[in-house]
Amino acid sequence: MTDVVVVESPAKAKTINKYLGDGYVVLASFGHVRDLPPKDGSVLPDEGFAMSWQSDERGMKQVSAIAKALKGASHLYLATDPDREGEAISWHVRAMLEERKLLKGVDVQRVTFNEITKSAILHAMAHPRELDFPLIEAYLARRALDYLVGFTLSPVLWRKLPGSRSAGRVQSVALRLICEREAEIEVFKPREYWSVTAALLTPQARPLPHA
Repeated sequence: MTDVVVVESPAKAKTINKYLGDGYVVLASFGHVRDLPPKDGSVLPDEGFAMSWQSDERGMKQVSAIAKALKGASHLYLATDPDREGEAISWHVRAMLEERKLLKGVDVQRVTFNEITKSAILHAMAHPRELDFPLIEAYLARRALDYLVGFTLSPVLWRKLPGSRSAGRVQSVALRLICEREAEIEVFKPREYWSVTAALLTPQARPLPHA
């Protein structure tokens, strides 16, 4: 019986499998396994920002390989990158396996490491944790904003400003700040003013602060 470890990179998978030995099979997700489809209704703000996910052929292939490896396994270790996107990928992999009802009797845990060395890998495997849901929620908020802002504004930019690349949650806010500042500059009315300074002494010949 072998346990399953999921990482993002196939190059990392080979090295990590060597460190862990024959009791494990290490597979790569090749990045995200599903995403929001670029169509209306993928994010529904009026329904608690409900989101509809879709997997492409590559994502389905990788999850199917993970599902096949899980047969007979007692543990699934989600070892994607230790950042927000990595946490999201682990969450997506687990969700897709749950939808297929393949995790019954399988202990699913998250492991993270910052370097691909034997000591770091073994330490991470000895100290697994649960998925970090605040980090996953941060990813969901970012992805929803990307969809609601970028998918809506980008086509407008492409039509109105040929050569434009895209609009997103960051570019749009930055553009608004620039426009507001430019509007303030346009209505600014310059006035002539003078600054007068004097060096004064008290009756005791002590200097007073500049006024």
